[in-house]
Amino acid sequence: MFQLDSPLLGEIRGERSLMAFPFFALAKNAWMKPLSYSTPTVSIEVRPSARGVATIYDKEIVLYIASLMAAKIEAGMAISQDFTFTAHDLFSVTGANHSARSYSRLADALERLQGTQIRTNIEAGGEGEEGFFSWLSEARLQYARSANGEKRLKSVKVRLCDWLFRAILRDGQVLDYASTYFQLGPIERRVYEVARSTCVDGEPLDMDLQMLKLQTGFQNPLSNFRIAMRQIAAANAIPGYDIALIEDAPAAVADDAPRKAGRRSAAAKVVITRRALLTSEAADASA
Repeated sequence: MFQLDSPLLGEIRGERSLMAFPFFALAKNAWMKPLSYSTPTVSIEVRPSARGVATIYDKEIVLYIASLMAAKIEAGMAISQDFTFTAHDLFSVTGANHSARSYSRLADALERLQGTQIRTNIEAGGEGEEGFFSWLSEARLQYARSANGEKRLKSVKVRLCDWLFRAILRDGQVLDYASTYFQLGPIERRVYEVARSTCVDGEPLDMDLQMLKLQTGFQNPLSNFRIAMRQIAAANAIPGYDIALIEDAPAAVADDAPRKAGRRSAAAKVVITRRALLTSEAADASA
């Protein structure tokens, strides 16, 4: 008889580096191109599998596993890199329906998480790695047969990669997510994660638009990202944070979108401020 790590009893949580940096494709459908991120201090390279790069929606599974692990650590329970859970609980937590299509998408997502290859210089648990790793070194759907021979999914069994396991276990940089996170679109999810991982002490985040585009992993031209950020700011779409797009910022920002000679994109920056808690929320947070 196998032992389940589900149901998840607590909040969705994630490791801070996984929040801050663009490890996943901002796509609903298969993204077949490699991803890269490079600054003077951080480098990330992501290679696709035959089914593409793991997406921001596939990341839901990683967040769910990280949350199970964080809950076990808090409870003082023994932990390993192996986790067994039901698809029913995963879907309930992430807000997915329980249709046959959701089960098919789960199988595809697990395959991408196991097949996507990641290389980064970000250390985890005081250790670095050279070479590539995948999010899940093992992923299996465990079935049983009914009396009429139909397959019935009993559980999902995965093995979390060394890198993320060490980060959660040793670094103590695990942050909770807003309860409405899974209702957000791909860009909104990444803007939220950048804000959540950066504005932890209440200080506003002031970032030029090009840098925020890089940080979110947005793959289309900067002009498209500018439009998306206007819409996000106007809709007040990021839970817990106020977004201001300042389009006459003094610093020059080069637009990476092709344009006719003589046209220049106006400089822009984004200011993200943590929204003040309501009195009841502040009381809950301090309890």
